[in-house]
Amino acid sequence: MDKLVSALFFFTMFPLIIYGQDTTKKVKILPVPTLGYSPETKTYIGAVSLLTIDLYQDSLTRISNGKLEFNYTWNKQIILESEWNYFFKAERWFTKGKVHYSKYPDFYYGIGANTPDSAKLLYNCNRIIYEAYVLKNIGNYFFTGINVKYGDYRNVSSKGFNSFPELTDNLSFGLGYSLLRDSRDNLLTPSKGIYFNFNASYNFSNHNFGESTIDIRCYKTWNGKLTWASRLFNESNFGNPPFYELAFLGGDKYVRGYTYGRYRDKNLTTLQTEVRGTVFWRVGFAAFGGLSDLYNHTFFTMNMKYNFGIGLRFLVDKLDKTNLRMDYAIGEVGNSGFYISFGESF
Repeated sequence: MDKLVSALFFFTMFPLIIYGQDTTKKVKILPVPTLGYSPETKTYIGAVSLLTIDLYQDSLTRISNGKLEFNYTWNKQIILESEWNYFFKAERWFTKGKVHYSKYPDFYYGIGANTPDSAKLLYNCNRIIYEAYVLKNIGNYFFTGINVKYGDYRNVSSKGFNSFPELTDNLSFGLGYSLLRDSRDNLLTPSKGIYFNFNASYNFSNHNFGESTIDIRCYKTWNGKLTWASRLFNESNFGNPPFYELAFLGGDKYVRGYTYGRYRDKNLTTLQTEVRGTVFWRVGFAAFGGLSDLYNHTFFTMNMKYNFGIGLRFLVDKLDKTNLRMDYAIGEVGNSGFYISFGESF
């Protein structure tokens, strides 16, 4: 979010530290209340709870996780989201996904990599988004299977939005194939291993369209204290996807330092890299940056976008190596963002 200023109630750190020492729990819940402000929502309050799940407690099954987040704003807006990453016993199967509901305003800047700030339009939209992957282990950390995606955007309204036909209600449903290789040692705070995910889907909407993504991440740690992480992500859309399904820059997961969805187009390629280290006790740091290219047809245009930032880490669970992350990032043309979350951005 653009120039997001968030605050965290740090008094929750101490019960979290004590709770994180319990080595017998198969399911742990780490709750954190939040208070913040953004241009879209004004002041908001809410809570985030992270679940770490270790039902089998054996060396063959990595720890699973889930998240439940709720925010309510002074503008009577609601954001409710749940995510999960779950390994079945001995990792024979793996499932991940999310359920999202929001009655939430957003900024529309147009389509393309050169849209000016003066084109900004605030619009309201009710969203229901559901994504689910069911993957089977085929050996050597490879998983393959199917995924489904459902997006419902309705009650779209804003002053002047009739001038932009892409800002309209839309419903889409997609079916896809996924190939995943995930050898990371920890899903939330990885320090070694490789992540590779290829996904191709066909989506039914007002205008049917195809979509493919490639997500490659690498992790290397020295002396158990300094970790280097890199991510190459590409999304391509084929046909005439609705505005809401276009590739986009911005937010906590895709190029920190830009307002969520600040730039949108059919294709996105971004390379992000980050160095993470321990300072003392449970406190760590991060420094990160990257380059991104958003384009319609031509790859490697002259519209490269940079981002960079720094962050703090606080280890809330030593056993499961779960970090509370606080990042501040800067992008081009006055874009910036402050992010608080469990686990790493990638």
